[in-house]
Order: sequence, then structure tokens, then C-alpha cells
Amino acid sequence: MTDVNDIRSRLNIVFQDVFDDPGIQVRDDMTAEDIEDWDSVAHITLILSVEEAFGVRLNAAEIGKLSNVGAMIDLLHRMLK
Repeated sequence: MTDVNDIRSRLNIVFQDVFDDPGIQVRDDMTAEDIEDWDSVAHITLILSVEEAFGVRLNAAEIGKLSNVGAMIDLLHRMLK
């Protein structure tokens, strides 16, 4: 089983890589509004990078329900149990 803190830490690395910003620290309440370069193209890159980093496949319905980073962490935690 994967720990939520492990997921958050791994996800943080993905965010730093995708947005080319080593200063990013993900928070549960973080949304696209919080990162200047998070546009639709970056969103696709982020989802693909998350899938690769965690070895999962996210479908459009799951992605559409994600309201913030915390929701993504919860989804990944459920998928990795």
C-alpha cells in the first residue's frame, strides 16, 4: 500500500518537473489558478506525467472530477491500494 505522504512527495516531483519550477510545493487546496503556467497544454502534460510516474491510467471522467491537488492525491491513493 502506498502512503498518502509518499504520493504527495512523488506528485510534488512531477509538478516540479512539468512546470520546470523546483520551488513548487503542492498543497491539497492547490488548483490551476495557483500556478501561472498551468494551462490546458500543461494540464495534459501533467496528467500524462502523473500516469507515468505512478503507473496508472486516468480516464476522462476521473480527471474531470478532480477539483484540486488533494482530490488527485485521494484518487491516486485509492488506485494504488
